[in-house]
Amino acid sequence: MSNPDELLRIEGIRKTFPGVVALDGVDFDLRRGEVHVLLGENGAGKSTLIKMLSGAYTPDGGRILAGGRVVRIHGAQDAERLGIATIYQEFNLVPDLTVAENIFLGRQPRRFGLIDRKRMEAEAETLLARVGVDVSPRARVRELGIARLQMVEIAKALSLDARVLIMDEPTAVLTSEEVEKLFGIVRSLREDGVGIVFITHHLEEIAALGDRVTVIRDGRSVGQVPASTPEDELVRLMVGRSIEQQYPRRRADRGAALLGVDGLTRDGVFHDVSFEVHAGEVVGIAGLVGAGRTEVVRAVFGADPYDGGVVTVSGTPLRRHDVNAAMAAGIGLVPEDRKGQGLVLDASVGENLGLVTMRSATRAGLVDRKGQHVAAERIAAQLGVRMAGLGQHVRTLSGGNQQKVVIGKWLLADTKVLILDEPTRGIDVGAKVEIYQLINELTSAGAAVLMISSDLPEVLGMSDRVLVMAQGRIAGELAADEATQDAVMALAVSTPTAEQDTEKEASRGH
Repeated sequence: MSNPDELLRIEGIRKTFPGVVALDGVDFDLRRGEVHVLLGENGAGKSTLIKMLSGAYTPDGGRILAGGRVVRIHGAQDAERLGIATIYQEFNLVPDLTVAENIFLGRQPRRFGLIDRKRMEAEAETLLARVGVDVSPRARVRELGIARLQMVEIAKALSLDARVLIMDEPTAVLTSEEVEKLFGIVRSLREDGVGIVFITHHLEEIAALGDRVTVIRDGRSVGQVPASTPEDELVRLMVGRSIEQQYPRRRADRGAALLGVDGLTRDGVFHDVSFEVHAGEVVGIAGLVGAGRTEVVRAVFGADPYDGGVVTVSGTPLRRHDVNAAMAAGIGLVPEDRKGQGLVLDASVGENLGLVTMRSATRAGLVDRKGQHVAAERIAAQLGVRMAGLGQHVRTLSGGNQQKVVIGKWLLADTKVLILDEPTRGIDVGAKVEIYQLINELTSAGAAVLMISSDLPEVLGMSDRVLVMAQGRIAGELAADEATQDAVMALAVSTPTAEQDTEKEASRGH
């Protein structure tokens, strides 16, 4: 081996699936004590590559070297034996087990042939402290929020004492404070000599954390550059073209109020939430994690109950906790968990696109499959879904293409009010711009968009108005020209009071 610090090398890796060449000659290497960023659009081949390193897939060509010798990775145990640990974007935890049981699953410490639960929980507590998460090792995983689940995954990987740590979009679900904690952990691991493969779509994270960047496009490695490379050059390498405007919002004429929310309350979750969304506009909802944003829009859509208040569409009140009534009125919801709540993963692309319109396409108990197929083909082409065909399982699509399918099913239903909850989480910059253009097309056609995002620049760049939530209440509203990061964060960390609620009640009475 030419470099004694080299932990891992991939040479000419190739992988094909029926009808798809996923990787076609990818080269990559990882050194001791470095963060090597793997960058590429959704569908470029990043996930396929890391699945080969973790043993989920076997290469069709090329070779993998670890410690200077050629190795074959046929499963998770082979990867673990080579000191390779992977933290996937989709969590790999057992909900009904405790945090400690998940961290040491299959590797529980034993005493006299029995699981040494006391030692296991003590070691888990040490690992959890190392990643800075305040959670009991005895807590059930199903009781944890997404951010804490991510930290448990990281603790699990640390328990393997890995020499190579692969992190797939680890910051996608974390707050800025949690991201800083994670970066501290990564820097500490780097100082300990661990080699880290870091996959992210947040370009600003690359210079802050990375050492080198390998860019993959269309299944090929197209360049290796320093992490200090300017963002516009990284984008050009990644998508094969320059993107002039990251947030290409086109303002449409504002029409009548389509969605009205008045005094929406759910005890202990959100209180007296009121706002309107008009035809032709994008209203963003910003706030810290736990502010109640997702809970409010799920109540608006009828997915969750609420105790008081009224939701109207074009002035007509909706029945509470009735998703069918919301859909019939023209409301659509793209949830933050696209895989768990937005898709049927084992169904095809075509079947997923037709989920919302299936009832209206049914006559005498028979579905108009031909009509559904033609409509699905049209919308898939309009959205530029990268797929082998409508029959491809949606599970096998990249994250960005899955998100297009989730949005596409609502477009087929002629949705009047589209609620987007974290619409670009885990999606590359090229696919983000495509979704932003789609938002422009919707509002130009007279639809209304309500968008939740933890990506503050996205909220500021794409919203005509910004509502800021804090502690389950609307803390304030900002017009596009007065909405800055500082102004939003000042409201997000404020403590809305009952007096503000009284003032809002009075203003509604005038």
